[in-house]
Amino acid sequence: MTPTSSDLPTDRAAIGQLLVRLLREFRAEMFEPAEARGYGDLREPHLQIFGNIYGGARLTDLASRAQLSLAATSELVNDLQRLGYLERQPDPADGRAKLIVPTTRGRAALADAGDRVAEIEQHWATLIGEARFAEACRALQDLLDALDNNRA
Repeated sequence: MTPTSSDLPTDRAAIGQLLVRLLREFRAEMFEPAEARGYGDLREPHLQIFGNIYGGARLTDLASRAQLSLAATSELVNDLQRLGYLERQPDPADGRAKLIVPTTRGRAALADAGDRVAEIEQHWATLIGEARFAEACRALQDLLDALDNNRA
């Protein structure tokens, strides 16, 4: 029997609503101290790039990781380059290609962002209890892993 909307729990929002609202909360908390920490020039869409840059990436790989169009990724990268957070360097594996890498300022922003994520996780764990928060994160990771494995 195929489930219907009447089968959904009534004591919580649907999973899509939960995820969207939590992402909105997360992004709002990420930006709370941005101005005071010297990052008042960053905008929320920049998180898509920073969250997927790692040590460096080609534009096409970055667009794929960020789940953005090539044009949108290019625009955000150009913006972050203009602001001094990213730079383009020759790809040592292919001299014709460019790698997008964080500058010194970009690496500092990424480190600060990592610290901010830890602060948010601690805050959220305090709100619902550390064990429940850890289990929720584990369940979400397990779900993502299962979905990835299901696609392979």
